[in-house]
Amino acid sequence: WRGGQAWTQRSRWLRHRGFSLLPAPDGLCPTAAASKLEVSMPAVVEVESGGTARIECNFYIPGNGSYTYINWSYIDRNNRVRLCRIMGSEILEENTDYKGRLSVGEDNTLSISRVTMQDARTFVCQVGAGSHGMGENRTELHVYKVPEAPEIVANPAGISVQSSEIPQCGSRNSLPPPNITWHKNGEQLQPEEKMVKIPATLTRESSGLYTVSSTLFAHVTREDRNSLYHCTVRYWLRGQRHAVESRRVNVTIFYPAEHLKLQVMPSSALVKEGDDVKLVCEADGNPAPVFSFYKRGLEDSWQDLSSLADTDSGVLNLHDVKKSSSGLYKCQTLDLDDMRQLEKDVELVVNYIEGVRVKMEPSSPLQEGDSVSLSCDAHSPVALDYQWRDEKGRKVAEGNQLFLSNLTFETSSNFSCKVIAPSVPGLEQSKQVAVAVQGKPRIVAISSPLYVRQDEVVNLTCKAIAFPRPSVHWNVNGTAHEYVENQHIASNLTVRVNHDLLRAGAMCRVSNALGISEKHIQLLDQKTPESKGVIIVAIIVCILVVAVLGSVIYFLHKKGKIPCGSAGKQDITKPEARKDKIVVEVKSDKLSEEAGLLQGANGEKRPAADQVGQSVVHCPS
Repeated sequence: WRGGQAWTQRSRWLRHRGFSLLPAPDGLCPTAAASKLEVSMPAVVEVESGGTARIECNFYIPGNGSYTYINWSYIDRNNRVRLCRIMGSEILEENTDYKGRLSVGEDNTLSISRVTMQDARTFVCQVGAGSHGMGENRTELHVYKVPEAPEIVANPAGISVQSSEIPQCGSRNSLPPPNITWHKNGEQLQPEEKMVKIPATLTRESSGLYTVSSTLFAHVTREDRNSLYHCTVRYWLRGQRHAVESRRVNVTIFYPAEHLKLQVMPSSALVKEGDDVKLVCEADGNPAPVFSFYKRGLEDSWQDLSSLADTDSGVLNLHDVKKSSSGLYKCQTLDLDDMRQLEKDVELVVNYIEGVRVKMEPSSPLQEGDSVSLSCDAHSPVALDYQWRDEKGRKVAEGNQLFLSNLTFETSSNFSCKVIAPSVPGLEQSKQVAVAVQGKPRIVAISSPLYVRQDEVVNLTCKAIAFPRPSVHWNVNGTAHEYVENQHIASNLTVRVNHDLLRAGAMCRVSNALGISEKHIQLLDQKTPESKGVIIVAIIVCILVVAVLGSVIYFLHKKGKIPCGSAGKQDITKPEARKDKIVVEVKSDKLSEEAGLLQGANGEKRPAADQVGQSVVHCPS
């Protein structure tokens, strides 16, 4: 270096890299320092166990001179043990415990690989520079090991409020020795007389590493049952404080019960007959005590129901409850530690509907056209609503009364009164009543008229309504089938059509104790499709013949071939409607040609002379 400025810059660089330096010369003139060899090394080097340590050695030789040798050594029990000697480009390594783990870089830095705890010692760098003499400096090598994550163990059997040992915590393989702190719900615990004690044990292993353990002693209460505890291992590294936390644990704490609660599930206000009910007894002790259940009977006696309950979980199951299940129930516990007994009771109310009845006025037999009033009543500890429904389930009215007027057979039905408790979902009862209208049978449908053919097998149908149930009879022989639906009865008679049946028809007779009704079924002969076709063809032919004949007569008259007498003139002068009228008469019976006389418009027989303007043609059927 030249001048004080160069010395100042070099000093700053060395101090920045952690080296120790001799005091700077007084003033800005470096003449005193320039004649002396200076060696600079970091005071402390820290390295993790198993890593590689790098120890730098920097030196200054006046006049930019060269060194003669560099010796690296370490201090062992106040004795100096040489590791290696550097002379120019040659490195001579001594036979020591470090052999195979040493290396020297181009900048003369000593590297030690696979560092162990035993490597924590003082290393010396000695530089010789001939006429400039010899200089040296030293570095303390600190080996550290980050502690393992702490392990916390809570008492698996749990602790009582009367004891104070909570969990244990330990951490292994640390260097330098760490310490342990305890925390509850995230807050650090401090030793406190008679309340909190935190003893710790430090053990140095054969490897040179340390194991630390600690047990937390603290007074606990039932409020600590949900508290979370953890420990923290704290250690120093490179001048800074570090910490590693354990997992958080909950400690099982045993304490006696102080309060008892007994409740009905579901809520007692909603219980109805037929429900399954649970009586749940809960205590705030840990562990839960043994539960006993009782029901109050007559004269304040108590019936033991514990055989029906799960005494460990504190649940009494009542299946298909009845009105008689209502009453006062009691849950009782006994703490075996202090023999203290707790009990709690609850009232169970089973809602019900009973005594549903329907009254009909008048109660005498009903006839068609009568009126009737139905009233419904029931008993329950809660308010009730009433609905009336028909036999198909359709709602016909609300309220506890139903009035029916102008009754007929068709309105006869089974009505039901549905009683509902709105405040208790699902609580309802129903009662049916039959409204029967009596009377003689009334035939409502028959298959008449019925078109049939000779020798054809047909079904004759007769349907009637009546109460009491009527019977159906036919005046002809056949196979009858009856169908009954409510007040209706239908009879189907299967018969073969003959001449007598076609002529006289059939009679349906329906009767019961109150009267008889009957109706006639008319059978009509139905022509075959072939005969209908013949008739149609015959009519068409007759029309064509009449049209041709009329044309011929008209043509001859125009030509004067037909003479006109006084009678003829008189006929021609008659109204046009009579003069040009052509009548076609179709009869089913065959008539003789003599019966087919030509007639006038007024029906009298006329002579041939008066029949020039009118022609009558008779066509057989």
